[in-house]
Amino acid sequence: MRSRHGLSELRPYAASDANTRGRRYDEPPPAYRGIYQRDRDRIIHSTAFRRLVYKTQVFVNHEGDLYRTRLTHSLEVAQIARTATIALNINESLAEAICLAHDLGHTPFGHAGQDALNDCMRDFGGFEHNLQSLRVVDELEEKYADFPGLNLTFETREGILKHCSTRNARELGDIGERFLDRTQPALEAQLANVADEIAYNNHDIDDGLRAGLISIEQLNEEPLFSTQHDIVKSRYPELDDRRFTHEIIRRMIDVVVTDLIDESARTIAALNPASIEDVRAADAPCIRFSDAMHEKHISMKRFLRENLYQHRRVLGMTAKSRRILRNLFSSFMSEPRLMPQDFADAVGENDTDRARVVADYIAGMTDRYAISEYARINDPDVEV
Repeated sequence: MRSRHGLSELRPYAASDANTRGRRYDEPPPAYRGIYQRDRDRIIHSTAFRRLVYKTQVFVNHEGDLYRTRLTHSLEVAQIARTATIALNINESLAEAICLAHDLGHTPFGHAGQDALNDCMRDFGGFEHNLQSLRVVDELEEKYADFPGLNLTFETREGILKHCSTRNARELGDIGERFLDRTQPALEAQLANVADEIAYNNHDIDDGLRAGLISIEQLNEEPLFSTQHDIVKSRYPELDDRRFTHEIIRRMIDVVVTDLIDESARTIAALNPASIEDVRAADAPCIRFSDAMHEKHISMKRFLRENLYQHRRVLGMTAKSRRILRNLFSSFMSEPRLMPQDFADAVGENDTDRARVVADYIAGMTDRYAISEYARINDPDVEV
């Protein structure tokens, strides 16, 4: 039986209150929560988290109410991770906190927005949403009297930073060390990373089918889909289309997550770590699919890239999104006073500093706010 904090049966190699590397600014521990529960709660109450409801994955916000947003995606990632942490007896609250925070720095308009902002920032250090998510929780959230940001634990912050260049890692201190030393993050961070991939693969299938951009016939070329399709078709031949699709997808998630748990448990047992530091010192991540499932998972990612993300309707919206963000960046760089007063006041004399403030402002926008700002600046009929 787990304790009130869910910590009583944690494995010795799991992240725990006892082995945390702490926070950037010292705080007394919470009285009735674990430290990672505090992290999770701060993330949920953050401004950046609320904005995720109007930031989209593949489809722009105004294209329909039923498509996934960054918020619903983050919740789905967290649900997958929670299931696996309980099965593996590692820290559920930490994995959930990482999952809920992993997209806080994402731009409007999904990956198209990130690519456009990165292009704009190319001469000023670039833009990467993992780094921006860390910047949000470390610096940009303004809620607490004693420190900037959310003052999250090291373990939550390392999980948010899934990828990092060597150049950036050198500037990040302890949080960037593993990218230089080629060591692993905690198991909970590894799990959040894979749960993210599972969630977006499956919900992009659902959204793509709902939008009519991909078809059941196309998906049946993929073994991961076709196996569950045939089972559902055999058992429920009269099921209506919507329930038929949902039944296939929920079974796909179950099969993939079960494989992930089983293979990860085998890998951990083979490593036989005595502590979290043994996990960090491993040659490769312990949270992984079996080879057979990994091949199916990669094949499905390839299918979605070629048939959904490169669909002409998606590419059309992608082109518009890039134009909007490039225009906003150029406008704010030329005239910072077009931004709200607090951002305009933060702009320094240095072009690089100015660009970073502009990127912070744009990255924090929702899809619909970016569209409205574009109209405000460029449409003479819109009141400024």
